[in-house]
Amino acid sequence: MGAATEDKLVSNWRELLDRYARVSFAVERELQEEHGLGVSEFEVLEQLAGGEREQHRMQELAESVFLSQSALSRLIGRLETDGLVSRAICSEDRRGIYACLTPEGRRRYEAARPTQRRVLAETLG
Repeated sequence: MGAATEDKLVSNWRELLDRYARVSFAVERELQEEHGLGVSEFEVLEQLAGGEREQHRMQELAESVFLSQSALSRLIGRLETDGLVSRAICSEDRRGIYACLTPEGRRRYEAARPTQRRVLAETLG
């Protein structure tokens, strides 16, 4: 790989990091100010609110929101304290744990969703 190609790769990488940081910061600020949620908390609520079921195995959820299982467990603990999610043991596999969206979690997600989408449109549009 030539020096010019390497320079272009590094430049592209830095542009991507810069854009991600700017968008993530803007979304974080607005979600926190308007709804008391961080980006990761919102992403977990969105995963739980989306699709046919309002519960997901913790391992699957960790992969879908790009968190380690221990980081997700701490985040779920905070959401659980706030009454937005609950945990349940998987009836088929007692080792499995589900994160479940509560009615308050759905309400908070639905209130925060337009804010997140607005900020994305402003920063990515």
